[in-house]
Amino acid sequence: MKKFKNHHNENQETPNSEAEENREEELEQEEETESQEDAVDEDDIVEALKAENQKLKEDYLRAYADAENTKKRCAQEIEKNNKYAVSAFAKNLLSVADNLHRALDSVPEEKRGECEGLTNLLKGVELTEADLMKTFEKHGIKKMEIMGQVFDPNFHQVVQEVEDPSKPNGTIIAELQTGYMLNDRILREAMVVVTKGGKPA
Repeated sequence: MKKFKNHHNENQETPNSEAEENREEELEQEEETESQEDAVDEDDIVEALKAENQKLKEDYLRAYADAENTKKRCAQEIEKNNKYAVSAFAKNLLSVADNLHRALDSVPEEKRGECEGLTNLLKGVELTEADLMKTFEKHGIKKMEIMGQVFDPNFHQVVQEVEDPSKPNGTIIAELQTGYMLNDRILREAMVVVTKGGKPA
């Protein structure tokens, strides 16, 4: 009776073993499927990260380029302000330069050596004018050199025309008010006398 029972148990174990094997195979297939899905998910994540990294790099380069352009613009503005900041102040000083020059021109050459006091005064005015011109040049302010040149409306203002067929039309023969430049800009136009009646320049 005992042997029969054992035989019966062996017959019962066979289907269970097959079921377990089948279950293990199913589990392995599920794990393999999950692994494949996980691999696909990882690939998608890697691609997404690569795309995000590329976008961040492009955004950084754009931001860096914008910052550099802003930096250059600011440097240009600062340079421009430094070059032309004295413009209004310089214009006010031009009348001082004019008056010093008029003071020197008001004394005839033949009178300059007659009085020691006058001579010393003139030397003082000349030194003052020279110092003022040095200060002007230090800040980029220069006189226009225009005598003998042809009139240019961008730099000169004609006050008077004089008949002179020997010179080309518009030749500057006298300067009634000195013109000045501030670096490469006009600080004040020159007031001039020009010729007419000659050949076109």
